[in-house]
Amino acid sequence: MKMKKGLKNVSFVILLFNMCICLGQDVAIQKRIIIDVGHGGKDSGAVAKNGLQEKDIVLEVAKEILRINSKLNQPNLIFLTRYKDSLISLSDRSRLAKSLNADLFLSLHCNHAENSNARGVEVYVGKNLTKNTRETIWLAYQLQDQFKKHKGFDSRGVKFANFQVLRDMNAFCPALLLELGFLSNKMEAEIFSNHKNLEVIAKKLLQIITTIL
Repeated sequence: MKMKKGLKNVSFVILLFNMCICLGQDVAIQKRIIIDVGHGGKDSGAVAKNGLQEKDIVLEVAKEILRINSKLNQPNLIFLTRYKDSLISLSDRSRLAKSLNADLFLSLHCNHAENSNARGVEVYVGKNLTKNTRETIWLAYQLQDQFKKHKGFDSRGVKFANFQVLRDMNAFCPALLLELGFLSNKMEAEIFSNHKNLEVIAKKLLQIITTIL
């Protein structure tokens, strides 16, 4: 049952992409950005003491990115790996991005640590070396640098990891995983509890993506 929901969600995004082509958007010029909305469904991801769940935060941020992008005079081609609270397998996420011929794959998450004082943004790059590694690392540093400059965003730097979505996508296009902050940190959990703050995060993230691509 869960798999059927996941496949339906993937089919919907592909249909949306085809609609863009039919409407005459010049996909040869515009960059295709895939926002991978972490977790979903029975997989809540990290959970704050106040009950706030990672899966809900990243979905709200991703939807805000779409909303803000739609108001631009020349909107970017942005697609999500899920548009609702559904569980999409890691392999389906990368399969979707490849089917849409992604120029950038950005996976959104929130962090959690035993140390409640841990805070800040982390940007992850895949450990496997590919033709896209140099560009991916450059994009990662640009992303963390821009967040660092933005008031309220501490940066914990660029890190390397063997996350499956990065491993699967790194050879296809630049792929990054962004940890927006720590739900285990009381202050950052409070920030994520306010929708206006999520709007600010989404707007800033869209600005950064548009600038660095």
